[in-house]
Amino acid sequence: DSECYTVLLNQIAPDDAGVDLSPLQEKDPEKRATLMLQQADKIGCKKFVRPKDVVKGNQRLNLAFVANLFNTYPALKPTEEGLPDFDLGDFGETREEKTFRNWMNSLGVNPFVNSLYQDLKDGNVLLQLFDKVKPGIVKWEKVNKPPYKMGGNMKKLENCNYAVDLGKQMGFSVVGIGGKDIFDGNKLTLAIIWQLMRAYTLAMLQKLSGSDKPIEEDAILLWTNTTLEEAGKTHTISGFKDQSISTSLPVIDLLDALRPGKVNYEIVLTAPSTDE
Repeated sequence: DSECYTVLLNQIAPDDAGVDLSPLQEKDPEKRATLMLQQADKIGCKKFVRPKDVVKGNQRLNLAFVANLFNTYPALKPTEEGLPDFDLGDFGETREEKTFRNWMNSLGVNPFVNSLYQDLKDGNVLLQLFDKVKPGIVKWEKVNKPPYKMGGNMKKLENCNYAVDLGKQMGFSVVGIGGKDIFDGNKLTLAIIWQLMRAYTLAMLQKLSGSDKPIEEDAILLWTNTTLEEAGKTHTISGFKDQSISTSLPVIDLLDALRPGKVNYEIVLTAPSTDE
């Protein structure tokens, strides 16, 4: 209802920003949300959400909105002792790992994956992914399901070994990867996840194309460069390991080629540095 947001903005905003509690006087939820976002705009934080996103409680967009507020105006006073040194250990998540985790969760795996390695250790999520990529490949009668009682670790390991076997059936490169690596939370698990995500994407493209033949990467590469060339773009890619992809410039050009005028090139860095 934007009430907490309004109070929060009033608390964290600098005194000279002109942020106030006036949105609380509005009775209509969407109009109140509009007024609240106008207050957020006064401190440069009107990002990620629209009034209807606030009213409908869009979880991800509201989370992004709050995260941006905290990042921009944490409103936390440093203590005299300073902050203690924390060892984040395995909690540090790379962008690649976060991408894989978000992809899994977008497919509706159960349980929800919060930790990429810990939540895959019993093999169940991986087996669900295999079944989503190639429906019917998993023989569920062979799968050990929680709750695990006596011999639980052995049952989890059996699931992990089965996942590796399925990878072999699908032609994945699993040399040097065993079920024990998945069970131990080894980063070799990433190799299987990457190949699953790739297979899922290619299967989806094949379904969209209406073709009976699998989509090959060469066909995607040809389509990409042809689309860029026809749109008069200067960027092309030689392959999916092309270093220029890391700048996002070919991707941005491709988006603009598909939806002309949607990209605001004024905010695109043509030669971004590593930090940028």
